[in-house]
Amino acid sequence: MLRHALLFTAGAIAAATSLGAQPARPAPNVPVPVPNAAPVVTERVKVHGTSLEGNLEGDSPDRDVIVYLPPSYAKSGRRRYPVLYALHGYSISNERWTTEIHTPQTIEGAFATGTREMIVVLANAQTLHNGSMYSNSVTTGNWEDFIAHDLVAYVDTHYRTIADRRSRGVAGHSMGGYGTVRIAMRHPDVFSAFYAMSPCCMSARGAPSAESATRLEAVVAGGDTAGSRSLDFGTRATLASAAAWSPNPNAPPFYLDLPTKDGVPQPQVLARWAANAPLAMVDQYVANLRRYAAIALDVGDQDGLRRDTAELHRILDAYGIANTFELYPGDHVSAVADRMQNHVLPFFGKYLAFDAR
Repeated sequence: MLRHALLFTAGAIAAATSLGAQPARPAPNVPVPVPNAAPVVTERVKVHGTSLEGNLEGDSPDRDVIVYLPPSYAKSGRRRYPVLYALHGYSISNERWTTEIHTPQTIEGAFATGTREMIVVLANAQTLHNGSMYSNSVTTGNWEDFIAHDLVAYVDTHYRTIADRRSRGVAGHSMGGYGTVRIAMRHPDVFSAFYAMSPCCMSARGAPSAESATRLEAVVAGGDTAGSRSLDFGTRATLASAAAWSPNPNAPPFYLDLPTKDGVPQPQVLARWAANAPLAMVDQYVANLRRYAAIALDVGDQDGLRRDTAELHRILDAYGIANTFELYPGDHVSAVADRMQNHVLPFFGKYLAFDAR
């Protein structure tokens, strides 16, 4: 159940299933604590999202945010730090993600083994249907803008940051990997490096199966938004997709358009979804992507998302956009803690700017 809870969409699950019999799941790869690693300071704050105000789902614009301050922060009253914004996946909160990437332990371990110190920020992007897709929508609120503008502005105002794009990075896993690619493509003025871990939703999706379509249409016709919390994973994930990518302010109480009507695929809705697929979007943002100091992609060799991740790497290579791609041993979730400590944080320690202009 944990594996399926972290794969974002029904499409991602189908991709994994279509591979046939899967090998036994690898054991979780969690780094052992580094002896005598200096502790980071963990702060939990509320950040008001002007970009999220008035969303039609009624989700609170005041979001829970975890801020990890490096060991030297309190001792160096004038020192300023780069910031990594880390985005969690679908169906979980930032708090739940900390138990999977084992923070603050992995942050402390990274710093103790040579990664330069930075501030790390995790925001809660859960919504009515369990995930924002980090996209702008009147239904869910403008999540892309919240991350790139509201959250960055708050952190720069309340902490000693280096308030410069050269000193900001964005990373994420699964739905957060999707959000990383999407936000990075569109906001090179805010960030200078990005790292997408097992990004979901890279390619355009087709209509759901007849059985799924019937279930979805019944749910929306019934009008019970509160009851959607008890829906199965695939149905709820498709509602989250529709809320993010095919909002409809004239269709209460869900305020979205489904990709089927009476079981018949709706090409206009599916086209709106396709317009939000990074593999379809990337050609529009080549100039923006060339501005990045560093780009990294990774995915497990037993992850159904590996083909789309590899395809994004291929497209970037075809355009001559420098990037790294790693296919490592593991499935969708088995190595996220190791990746965070030994790959993601060192990547930003290498490529972010640690000196203020």
